Order: sequence, then structure tokens, then C-alpha cells
Amino acid sequence: MVKKSPIFLFAFLWAFIACEEGDIKNIDAPDLDKELTSYVDPFIGTGGHGHTYPGATVPFGMIQLSPDNGISGWDWCSGYHISDDVIAGFSHLHLSGTGIGDLADLLFMPVNKEIDLTTEVNSRKDIVYKSKFSHENEKSKPGYYQVFLEDHQVNVELTSSRRTGYSKYTFAEADIQSVVLDLGFAINWDSPTDTKIILEDDKTISGYRHSTGWARNQKVFFIAEFSKPITSHTLITEGKKIEGKKAEGVKTSAQLFFDESTGREVQLKLALSSVSINNARENLDKQGFQFEKIKEKANRLWEGSLKDVKVQTPIDSLKTIFYTALYHSQLAPVTFSDKNDEFRKENDSIIKAEDFTAYSTLSLWDTFRAQQPLLTITHPNRVSDIINSMLEYYKTNEILPVWTLYGNETNTMTGYHSIPVITEAYLKGIRGFDVEAAYDAMKNTMMQDDRGLEYYKEYGYIPFELLDESVTITLEYAYNDWCVARLAKALGKTKDYEYFSTRAKAYEKLFDPETGFMRGKSKDGQTWNTPFDPKFSNHRENTDYTEGNAWQHSWFVLHEPENFIELHGGSEKFTKKLEQLFTESSEITGENASADISGLIGQYAHGNEPSHHIAYLFNKAGKPWRTQYWVREILKTQYSTKPDGLSGNEDAGQMSAWYVFSSMGLYPFNPASAEYEIGSPLFEKSTIDLENGNRFSILAKNVSDDNIYIQAATLNGEIFNQTSISHEELLAGGELIFKMGNKPNKNWGVTKVAE
Repeated sequence: MVKKSPIFLFAFLWAFIACEEGDIKNIDAPDLDKELTSYVDPFIGTGGHGHTYPGATVPFGMIQLSPDNGISGWDWCSGYHISDDVIAGFSHLHLSGTGIGDLADLLFMPVNKEIDLTTEVNSRKDIVYKSKFSHENEKSKPGYYQVFLEDHQVNVELTSSRRTGYSKYTFAEADIQSVVLDLGFAINWDSPTDTKIILEDDKTISGYRHSTGWARNQKVFFIAEFSKPITSHTLITEGKKIEGKKAEGVKTSAQLFFDESTGREVQLKLALSSVSINNARENLDKQGFQFEKIKEKANRLWEGSLKDVKVQTPIDSLKTIFYTALYHSQLAPVTFSDKNDEFRKENDSIIKAEDFTAYSTLSLWDTFRAQQPLLTITHPNRVSDIINSMLEYYKTNEILPVWTLYGNETNTMTGYHSIPVITEAYLKGIRGFDVEAAYDAMKNTMMQDDRGLEYYKEYGYIPFELLDESVTITLEYAYNDWCVARLAKALGKTKDYEYFSTRAKAYEKLFDPETGFMRGKSKDGQTWNTPFDPKFSNHRENTDYTEGNAWQHSWFVLHEPENFIELHGGSEKFTKKLEQLFTESSEITGENASADISGLIGQYAHGNEPSHHIAYLFNKAGKPWRTQYWVREILKTQYSTKPDGLSGNEDAGQMSAWYVFSSMGLYPFNPASAEYEIGSPLFEKSTIDLENGNRFSILAKNVSDDNIYIQAATLNGEIFNQTSISHEELLAGGELIFKMGNKPNKNWGVTKVAE
């Protein structure tokens, strides 16, 4: 927290007294002119297991220009980790917060000496162009990154537009000025299969990098221009120097030299494409090397994208956490179609996105929960484009996307959570896609026989002996079915509605009333999987649960929480079990426990997405004050301004979107319901400027670290005594005002529940 002077504190106390009746609009007056981007710290999440990157990009941009440490490892999935002090180079594609590593394509590195690129590289120690650096000489803010390379005495600055990355290298006086391009560089799952470098003229190079990895068929074509002529060069193919102006092979690299007598700076701008070098050329910004202007434009783009949500609090650290979270929630999905609307699919077909922008990096298992719902509020038109992208990917194998990376279906994670994204969008009034085609894709996806659906249809659940992670998959398919049913009902498809509504009750078959957990069941329909230990985790194989245990995965019944509570024997028994989740010891048993189980409060694991809705279940069981208590506890303990300020993988914006929603006092517990649960607002005021021109504000009178409980509420002047609010009410605009206190009001928001 920034220290305040006594004068400031006196002024603040006077302002607080003046606004006793709830007029808190002036509390934050000193900061009204401060840029929101100044609160963003891209280094949050680069420590711990956050897996974020600190480099330069714009909202949902095609380019993510960021440093790579050169290490393959789980905590280097983004290419960078704050614990490191070595940089191997700066590549143009990165993943934000994923649990699997890929990309890091098109790596450039400025150096001040001739490098032997024929050296065989088996680990980072063999990379001859790497450099030490200090975090004291490193900066990052939205759209801009800077670092000083100690070994090469080069200051590196990076910025980006939507489809072009900009690098500025400032060398020491009279030093050799050189840049290395290494298309053989690879980390984590990625391996090059075919690369090419072409020296087109004395300022332009082009080529491609084809690779396999998490994205099995990734093709990246590029064009790069330098601000001054290349005076000489060295080309390497498969570890051998070659003559001429082209290098082609599995691994190629180049060292380019520039005239140091013409100024200390060498600038580079690069555009890429999944389609061709010509498309990359068309994607390349046509203006000259105007680094400062591009940097400022990137900052303005971020400022414009952040200003739709404004929060007021005297605590600067909370603003930093909030606006960094809002920033992280807009790094993905990424633009994938070129300026001419073309993009490549995994089968190498070239598609033209008619009337929409194609997106990739669709981490749907994560983002359907809160990041996609956030976009329905802040970027509804982008949601239509995302759905149109998913429908185009559907045409490849007639199955909706699971996890799309660079146009490739990775089939990573369980369920088909493109389905709730579509249902949510339609029920929230988003219409920029063919809903009948989308419905057919949803229905066909859930009726096919891949990924355990054949067992699900035959038995009404997935028997544990037939497929690993059977409990998680069954619960998620049940929710997917409910989403299909809900859209079927909206479209008047009565038979489909009845059929999928019946299938959506599959969760009932796996609930064990004796233990109170969802458990693996045999295909005989009677026998539970034994031995059973609800704390046991085995990562991804010989397990009934995905990246977790029974404690974490037994709560995924988003669509019928009331019936779920009844299965437990009523609200008292249910909430007793729910409290135990948060107060149980945090021991995780098993020799191969999932590393994704992190951010533990008892057995609640905020570091992984299956836990993200759970605290809001108290609302459904008639004890909203416990939702308020535990949501505040999570906000307080699982996020900070430090590099390890995320308690688990960021996962393409989901971890941060949870904070954005929950800190404002809302959460999309069941996204496809088009409703938001009420939690405990953290800020005095949160204001959302909606695309329809309306404004929705959430005010919290007397809110503080102690005053976490809602005492009373009004919506547009009318008494508001419920624990949810609809998307329609939010879009209508107005003010939701909470009166906060330090003791629970056990009458507020309580409706009759099953006992």
C-alpha cells in the first residue's frame, strides 16, 4: 500500500464523513486523471505457478512479443519466470498462464559480437547468444517491455500493434551491432519440423517456421523489416554455414550485422501469418519505424479497453490487483485471421472469415466459467466472433472445440465447454452468429461417440473402469447437456429439450449419500471404486478426477444446485459439508498428486478452475453470509501485487476474471443461466460502462476489511433482497447499492430452501 501523508489522511476522513449517506463519488477524486494502465503490473503471475508473460501485446492481439529464458519446464510455459536471470531471446508468440508450453516462435536476439551458431544446443547452457539480466533493469507495462542485456550491453524495448511486433535495440557506443534469428529455438512441447529464412533485400527478411507440439500442425510465416541496412550476414542450416541468401531445413538460424557508425539504434518490425509470407507482408504495418508512437498507441488501446470498468478505493494495491486482472483477462483469445480475413486450420485448409475476426487460443475448460462471461459484458461483439470461430473449427471434424491452439484442436481437458459459451451468448441477447447452425453443432457434438460419450450414452454416466477421470467427465457432460437443453427450449425444440434435460441428471448416478462425495461407479451400476480417499490425487491417469480429488470435484452441479442440495439431505447437511471443504486439513495424498492443486484453503483449491464456483454455493443453500465470508477470504489470500500474486495457472484469463467479478460483488456461477450470484463487494464503487450506452454501478456503503457482510440492498431505489441478478437487469443500467457491516445479516437474501 502506498503511504499517505497526515494531510491526506485528514482529507480522506473528512471526505468519508461527508459521504456518510452513501455519496462516495468523490472518495477517489485525486486519482480521476490517472491512467488506468498505470495500475497494471504485468509481472504479477510471472512468479509462483501463474505462468504469465511480461512482454508487449495489445488487447486480444495476434502478436505477443516477450522474453524467453530458454528453459523447458512447467513454470516456463509462457517462456519466462521471474526467478530467472537469463534471457535467450525475444519471440513473437506466447501463451498466458497455460499449464502446457508451446509457441515461443520467431526468436530474435541482439548481440554485440560474432556468434558461433553451429554450436549444438542440448540445453540452455549451450545457447551461445543468451545473456544475463537484472530485474532492476527491467520494466513492463501494457503494450511495452524493456530490459538491459548485460552480456551484450544492449537495451531492448518491445511494443506491438494488433498484427505487428516492434523491437528497438540500443547498442553501446562503437559496439558491433548484430541480431540473431533462431528458428530452431524451441522450448517445452514444441519442436521445429521445417524452417526457412530468406534475405529479400538489405533491410527485409522473410520465411517460415513449421513445428509440432501441443499444436500438432503449426505453420507461422513472417516478414521482418529493419530500420537500417544489413551489411553482412551468416546463415546456418542444420548446424552448418551455408552461402547465399536462403537457408532451409528443420533448424535454421541467421546472424545479421549492421553499420555501427550510423547510430546506436537498430529497430525491427515483424508481422506473421498462419497462411503465407504474402499475408504476413500484408499484415505488416506500413508506417515507418515510429516506436514511440506505436508504444503510445498500444497504451491508448489498453486504456480504452480497461476504462469500461472503473473501481473506486483509497487502497492503491487493490487497484493494481484489479486492473492487472482486467488486463490479464484480455490477453486471450488471440486474433488469428489476417488483414485479408484468411487463416489456416489444422487440416491446412485456408478459410476466409466472412464478417468476423477469427480467434484462437481458446482455453474453454477454464474460460467458460468467468472470462467468457466477462466478455459478454465488456466485449459482446467479440463473443460473436469467438463463436463464429468455433463454428468454423467445428466443420473440420464436426465436433465443437475443446482447446484450440493456433487453429489446432488439442483435445486438452474434459467436457465440451464451447457449448455453455454458445448458450450463454444467445440467452444474453448476443445474436452475431447463426444460432441454428450453432445448435446443430452443439447437438451433434454431444451425440457423437468420442471422448467417452459412447459410455455416457450407454450407461447414463461413465463407468470408472472404462475411462480415466470418469467422475469429472460425467459431471461436465451433464452440464453440457443442460446447456443444450436450455438452448433447445429457447428455440422451441421440445423433444430435444426433454431428452437432454434427462441426460443432464447424470450427476445423480455418481453421488454417494454415505460419504457425500461424487465417486467413480462401476458399469454394473452398483459398485463404487475402492479404496476411496477423498484427499487422494493421481494426475491424469488411474484416477476418477481431473487435476484434483473428490473434495474439489464433488461440487460441479452448476445447473441444478437445488436438487444437488436435496441429494445431501437438505441445506443444513449440505452447508456443513461445504464448510468442511474450507476447514479440512490441506493434506493431499498420493505419490503422483496433481501440481495443479494449489491455492488451498482447507481442501478448496483456488489455484485450479474446478473450485471457482464453490464459495457461491452457500447462496443456493440459504446461507449467503457464508458466501460473503469465503469470497472475501479468497480475495484476500489468493491474490496479491507480487510476482507470485496468482495462486495457480492464470489459464488464459480465468484466474483473473474470477477476481474481476468477485471483487465487484458478482459471479457467473452458472454462465448459461444468464444470471450472476451476489458475493461481497470489495470496492466502494464499481462502474461498468456498457456497449449499449447504459451504465451499471455497484456501491458498497461502509465497506472495509471488517465490513464484509451485506446488511441490506437496493436496486434502482427498490429493495433488493435476493442473491442473484440477471444479465438483463445489468444491461438495463442503474445502481445496485449495498449497505455493509461487520456481522452477518442472516435474513438478507434468504429464500426458503430444502431442509
